[in-house]
Amino acid sequence: MSQALLDEAWTVSPAVALRPEPFGALAYHFGNRKLTFLKRPELVAVVKGLAEQPDARAALSAAGIAPTQHAAYAEALAGLAATDMIRRRTEEPA
Repeated sequence: MSQALLDEAWTVSPAVALRPEPFGALAYHFGNRKLTFLKRPELVAVVKGLAEQPDARAALSAAGIAPTQHAAYAEALAGLAATDMIRRRTEEPA
């Protein structure tokens, strides 16, 4: 399933706040009160770029993630989707 999400449009959930940290960022969901550590600045760049790209694969490319690393990032994004940190987007990118 995680590889398939790369071809879908995603965005950060409106209930989530990202706080920059030296290691990457903290993501806090105000609805379900989940706290997630984004431990790589590259992952933070991908998550922040999701709303601006047509799909997650394009967000990975825009953040400079090599195609050989896309599977690992797909797993990370799947984990974020499972806790509603990111969600599918239906409208076009801004």
